[in-house]
Amino acid sequence: MSTIINQEVLKKMELLQQVRIIDPTQQVDQIADVLIINGKIEAIAEQITDYPIQATIINQSGLILGTGLVDLYSHSGEPGNEARETLFDLVQAGAGGGFTQIGILPDTVPLIDNIEVLTAVKQKSDDLNSSHQNSLTQLNFWGASYDDVQRKMTELGELAPGIIGFVGHHNLGSLNTLKQILEYVQPWRKTIAIAMQQNELVGDGVVRDGEVSIRYGMSGNPSFSEAAMIAAVIEIVAEIPTPVHIMRVSTKRGVELIADAKSRGVPITASTTWMHLLWDSEAIASYDPNFRLEPPLGNKQDQLALINGVAQGMIDAIAIDHQAYTYEEKTVAFALAPPGVIGLELALPLLWQRFVDTGEWSAIELWQALSSRPSQCLQQKSLAIAPGQTADLVLFDPQQIWTANREQLRSPATNTPWYNQEITGKVIKTWVSFGE
Repeated sequence: MSTIINQEVLKKMELLQQVRIIDPTQQVDQIADVLIINGKIEAIAEQITDYPIQATIINQSGLILGTGLVDLYSHSGEPGNEARETLFDLVQAGAGGGFTQIGILPDTVPLIDNIEVLTAVKQKSDDLNSSHQNSLTQLNFWGASYDDVQRKMTELGELAPGIIGFVGHHNLGSLNTLKQILEYVQPWRKTIAIAMQQNELVGDGVVRDGEVSIRYGMSGNPSFSEAAMIAAVIEIVAEIPTPVHIMRVSTKRGVELIADAKSRGVPITASTTWMHLLWDSEAIASYDPNFRLEPPLGNKQDQLALINGVAQGMIDAIAIDHQAYTYEEKTVAFALAPPGVIGLELALPLLWQRFVDTGEWSAIELWQALSSRPSQCLQQKSLAIAPGQTADLVLFDPQQIWTANREQLRSPATNTPWYNQEITGKVIKTWVSFGE
């Protein structure tokens, strides 16, 4: 390897020595040296000895270099709720958690349901990354497929070129609208993500219906509210093969329906959230409003089905569904709390500790669910860790201990069950390629 490299390049040169490479796109799990120059992978070898002495050397035992993580969907406080979290806070939190891409849901204020709002939020995102030399997480935007106020489809054709897909909250009464949307967007091959937690069968349930709702005296949301919608959506997609992504799967029956549909070749993908993998409905015993989620946490059988579904690929991806709230919004009685928690900086270390450290999943299996398969859900190509590729990477120390508090979290929000608790595992650095 030539050592004649100009000084500008040297400023952006890093040599990672004896790092564990996790690349789910190539099924690679190996120890090697990796040289990164100006945001591109220059070389990978068992040992790299020929390098300029000015290069920054990272040599720390046990570090993991993985492909950049991809979050399918999370919520932004900006525009409309900047007191919760700004776009700058969000992209900092994403980079701090190893996410090189985050899908932003259209439920901002105003909604991302027209080209003017989309243009404004994309410009803000572009400005942030330009001012920080593309060191922040890349934001991808979902567009709203349906205008709930005017009860009509949005301007799908105007939105389509600038978004990763459309999101709609559908219920049993709007299935004909869903059919029309699937037919209309077929030429663009955009993914339609469907959230089905706000349907007629849910009622005012805030926990999973059954023993838990009775024991803790709260209104229940029956598991069949999810299963009925998934079954209906599958039947429609079987006839109108537009790519559909089923969001926030939380029940055993939901996993079974999706597995059956995939075996029949129905073009669907699915995700669950990281919280539904780590907790079941028994967590409600604490009455901690940070366990108020939508959909609610399932029972132990639901949790086990989701864990197995991710490991087998029936559930394609783990979504973070990051939702920041102010202290005042979330610190209320459980049933009155808005649903959602933050998670971008917490998900990787906690999932690693729970599934990889215990040997239940391999490192590659976790990385597939957080990196390569989310990209496939969006019909995008996942970058490999290989010479010549742009660096879309995360450097993770699974042994570093830190405390999830205001001093160390990049998000200003504190709505998480792990606030002020010690976490084992921390992201050291994130490289973002921005599709270059």
